[in-house]
Amino acid sequence: MSVERERVKERIAAELDRSRRRSNGLTLESLDEEDLLAQHSPLMSPLVWDLAHIGNYEEQWLLRAAGGREALRPDIDGLYDAFENPRADRVDLPLLRPDEAREYNERVRREVLDTLEGADLSARPPDPAGGGRSLLDAGFVFHMVIQHEHMHDETMLATHQLRRGAPALLEGSTEIGPVTPTEAEEVLVPAGPFTLGTDDDPWSFDNERPARTVDLPAYLIDTAPVSNAAYQAFIDDGGYRDPRWWSPAGWEWRTARGAVAPAFWTLEAGRWTRRRFGRHEDVPPNEPVQHVSFHEASAYARWAGKRLPTEAEWEKAARHDPVTGRSHRFPWGDEEPEPRHANLGQRRLGPAPVGAHPDGASPLGVRQMIGDVWEWTSTTFHGYPGFRAFPYREYSEVFFDEGYKVLRGGSWATHPTAVRSTFRNWDHPIRRQIFSGFRCARDVDRD
Repeated sequence: MSVERERVKERIAAELDRSRRRSNGLTLESLDEEDLLAQHSPLMSPLVWDLAHIGNYEEQWLLRAAGGREALRPDIDGLYDAFENPRADRVDLPLLRPDEAREYNERVRREVLDTLEGADLSARPPDPAGGGRSLLDAGFVFHMVIQHEHMHDETMLATHQLRRGAPALLEGSTEIGPVTPTEAEEVLVPAGPFTLGTDDDPWSFDNERPARTVDLPAYLIDTAPVSNAAYQAFIDDGGYRDPRWWSPAGWEWRTARGAVAPAFWTLEAGRWTRRRFGRHEDVPPNEPVQHVSFHEASAYARWAGKRLPTEAEWEKAARHDPVTGRSHRFPWGDEEPEPRHANLGQRRLGPAPVGAHPDGASPLGVRQMIGDVWEWTSTTFHGYPGFRAFPYREYSEVFFDEGYKVLRGGSWATHPTAVRSTFRNWDHPIRRQIFSGFRCARDVDRD
């Protein structure tokens, strides 16, 4: 075996271990059985469903599909099929109890590590449907499963946020590195072509492919995400009471919902407070606003005389270097994320202040495009020209053009292995339990 393939296997084993320790920390090690079995919101699954679903997904892809082994628990496949069982209904299923889920997951993992040891990560069996990609090519299927687990860990964090009761999660590190003001509130992104998407990133999903050249006119984009203080100015100016700033769908949602502020905010004695993982505190003015829907982000942008960026505009501002003409994997280059670059991986239970992580800035000086908050774009989720579903349609293709909006950049809850400048997230425009914020853009010719 080549040294490079051996290193890939060592990293896969380490990342599998990290993801499982995180999953167990959010479930078995932080809550009792009653809390794990409960449904804390109809928007979310019982946490024990997520825990066993992670193991079942791993079994199906790493043991059966990639390893060619017999099913360990085919009887539970239907219980943990996300498409057969809407979230609101999962609490009524005969789910594995927490101790059973732990035992099942541990059994799956033991066999997965045995499979990994003998896997040929250079294999490339023909797969025309996947554009020539193979499940084992460069360890793709292992990367897919690692990212899937971390995605569910972020989903479980959203469930923790919706959960009522005493805090169950530790605050984590409060160290965020230097916080310095940006040189300007917005930056000009010059007109011209850039590479959108990727053809060769081994961690990339089908909806990030294929790469293509996109030529954009010049535009301006905020150098930082919109802060709580800036968003409060919109609230104080009557933004939630003025239909001028809202799309028809947005105004209908705001009216039906009775929304007056981001989710989890409350006005008390003239000051805004928020509930955060069981803690009640003043809203910090210098953090990026989070828990806002696409409709709220769009309304703020109109009020500010701006708009939301398209996802192509977002990606160009995040990764394109106009001097070299290259599009990098991350805003700061191709180097893997470190704490100095971005607030990722649940190191703290919230965003870093606006102006943090100057080492993570893009070539144009745009900051915090990776980590802190997912950023809404104006783009409806769709496949790129030449898209081919791989390895299954249900990952992304079934969501195309069904009213989902694209979010970019990851949040403080997103693990470094599950985000990059080409990564595309998506959700309904009304969703607020996710760790979502935004930044604004505007046309160059607008005053």
